Amino acid sequence: MHFTMRFDFRNPDIGGDSTADQYAAALDMVEWADSRGFEEVCLSEHHGADDDYLPSPLPMLAAMAARTSRVRLRIVAMIGPFYDPLRMAEDLAVLDHLSRGRVEVVVGNGYVAEEFAMFDVPLAERARRVTDLVTTVKAALSGEPFEYRGRRTRLTPAPYRRGGPRISLGGAVPAVARRAARIADGFEPVVSASWEDYRAEVVRLGSSDPGPAAPRPQGIVFLAENPDEAWRALAPHFLHEMNSYGRQLAAAGDGSPGPYREVEDVAALRDGGRYRVLSPAELVTELRADPSRPVQLHPLCGGIPVAQGWQSLQLFGEQVLPELHHT
Repeated sequence: MHFTMRFDFRNPDIGGDSTADQYAAALDMVEWADSRGFEEVCLSEHHGADDDYLPSPLPMLAAMAARTSRVRLRIVAMIGPFYDPLRMAEDLAVLDHLSRGRVEVVVGNGYVAEEFAMFDVPLAERARRVTDLVTTVKAALSGEPFEYRGRRTRLTPAPYRRGGPRISLGGAVPAVARRAARIADGFEPVVSASWEDYRAEVVRLGSSDPGPAAPRPQGIVFLAENPDEAWRALAPHFLHEMNSYGRQLAAAGDGSPGPYREVEDVAALRDGGRYRVLSPAELVTELRADPSRPVQLHPLCGGIPVAQGWQSLQLFGEQVLPELHHT
């Protein structure tokens, strides 16, 4: 069974906890997940957000690495055009040692115009900058001397894991999928259909067929003893996340499919299936019927109060995991 946890640290006014309290709680939650066999923890980034969305995932990942020993730590996704390639390579090498090889990174092009204006990066340069970033970081993490913009250089220390952290590209359009096949270690599709573009390009380039896309979580799961009652408290947080992403994607106007779109009310949100509030017994029944189904918990989604996030995790630990271990 595959259990993952996600954080982005949106903290709108409806949340009630300080950002410092959210960060502290997340470290405790990640340590809890690590001790209970979770497979991975995912972070993501945005910049200049009104709700304090996490802008700097690398130091957060370092803190999480220090509190864990088993779980895989992933950034999905870093916005590649905003990073200096050599500094990113150095940071990833340090993280690779701190985590003893548990860090993975997905690099995205980015899509929010205001963020590109903030960093004074032209949107038209996204693909070129991401290509330069990934190829440079991978060369730097080889541990060998390499040429960078006409200079001979070498990264130290060499990473803990040979070649350093796995670096994939993320996206939804065929051009990104094909670019991932050429320059990256993998591809993280926003929608499953784009995986086939990646797969075809990998084969065309003469590498082994990576096979079908791995199963991915279908939305997030939150646990409650009374799901209908919990929905009333959780709905404003879920709506905030869904509509914040939906507005950003609509403004980007690139037509990329994905799980987020603006919705008018809670009924539409529930019907969409992105956010699922289940009782422990309901989740156990689902997983017994389909043990391969990945489950993603997002305990602080949209500024959900820390105490309520812990209630969901405690139900998972006390009423779900023991039942699955007896199966």
